[in-house]
Amino acid sequence: MTQNSGPAPLSGRVAGSPSALWHEEVLGPHFQYEVTRLLPWYIAIEKVLAVEYARLGVITDADARALGGALHTADAEALVADPEANMSDISFALERYVEQRLPRPVPSWHVDRSRNDLQATAQLMFGRHELAGAAEALLGFGEAVHRLAGANRELPMPGHTHFQAAQIISPGYYLAAVSEQVLHTLRRLLSTYDGLDASPLGSGAMAGQELAWDRDRMARLLGFQRSQPVALTGIASRGWVAEVTADMGVLGLALSRFATDLLTWGSSEFGFIDLPDELCGISSAMPQKKNFPVLERIRGRTAHLPTYHLDAVLGQRNTPYTNLVEVGKEAGANLANAYATLRSVLRLFTEVIDRLVFRADRMRAACEREYLGGFALANTLTLQEGVPWRRAQVVAGAYIVAAMEAGLLPGEPDPELLRSVAGERGFTLTDPASALDAVRDVDAGLRRTASAGSAHPDATAAVLREQEGEYARLRAEWARRAALVSAGFAETDALLGAGR
Repeated sequence: MTQNSGPAPLSGRVAGSPSALWHEEVLGPHFQYEVTRLLPWYIAIEKVLAVEYARLGVITDADARALGGALHTADAEALVADPEANMSDISFALERYVEQRLPRPVPSWHVDRSRNDLQATAQLMFGRHELAGAAEALLGFGEAVHRLAGANRELPMPGHTHFQAAQIISPGYYLAAVSEQVLHTLRRLLSTYDGLDASPLGSGAMAGQELAWDRDRMARLLGFQRSQPVALTGIASRGWVAEVTADMGVLGLALSRFATDLLTWGSSEFGFIDLPDELCGISSAMPQKKNFPVLERIRGRTAHLPTYHLDAVLGQRNTPYTNLVEVGKEAGANLANAYATLRSVLRLFTEVIDRLVFRADRMRAACEREYLGGFALANTLTLQEGVPWRRAQVVAGAYIVAAMEAGLLPGEPDPELLRSVAGERGFTLTDPASALDAVRDVDAGLRRTASAGSAHPDATAAVLREQEGEYARLRAEWARRAALVSAGFAETDALLGAGR
């Protein structure tokens, strides 16, 4: 450690400046991170504190205006990490910057203050802002999925269970399920946002403040819905980081599964989808190939999201419940990366959805070569021919096996073969030809379901109508929260400009 000379010391307990190694490995990089990510929020906080100091009568209205004016000029280029001048700390750097631009000293500025709640508030404001941005990107992705679903709800395609062709569905039906997952996540994110939207400002070092700060007013001016009720929670808790990254991790899990289906459908064996050349890749050795690496990138990047959550959890696990650098800085070191990764995934996936084309001919051909009506045939045998349900399953399965062995496609029904199969099991059918309609007609197969939420095009349309209303509602909810933040900032600037 070297002796601090030049600027006034920042502490009487530690007289030396940070060492070169400490600055290079820890303080300098973190300073750059905070200047890049958190500076706007530190400035907003300092403005609100200037307004509150004036309300308390600790500083004059003129002092508050001067502080606001100096803060307004601060930017990332103006603040530099200096071990001697500011201990490579953004709060001290901002303090030095403002002091140098005041017409006269303001001795009471920073009285009854701690960096603990400042840092907690700035981090939370960053997290809140990025969460709102992630929700906006997710809304855009969901609406793109919703549009594509509406345009493809009447195209038959095979649906799979256990990696085997199972029943006739449509791309629109599948995408309605994707859209539903997006809406579910948006509701979760909104709940998470509301849960974390409590200002820590005024919590102090851990036990609160000695002056009668109006914490609710300061919270409103920073765009929060409320202040954090318990000061200790304000500075000790970074649980919101774990909650946000958990939501992102769960969403990444779902997106990876959707990407997997698209990769499968885009394979040469299926050929159900296509993307424009601009989103495709080539093989340097096999010129016949058209690859979809964008989907591989999307799926690969979703894997990072739960790892960021685990990083946040392990960074806080088994730590004391109080202010700690370990929790406040190291445990949240990858939060910005998590947000950036999610935004990248959603940007790429939205572009894919906007440019994706379903190949109706390949999907129909797959439906026509697979016996996807076995369930419907068993139902018909029970409801129309009186065959007990479990026995009807046996008859339907036996018929399909026999038809496949005879080289018959689903569109080539053999009523006499079905009559024979049923007769061998003790059942006499009155109208086997009608029963086989369940496996013969692809379009009818898509429309056989009658329950709400089914693959029937009309049921899918009903779901999509409800989802459209939910997207509008959620957009309005997110806009209302953004308006609270904007109104708080505007009120702060107005108060400083008016000298109140």
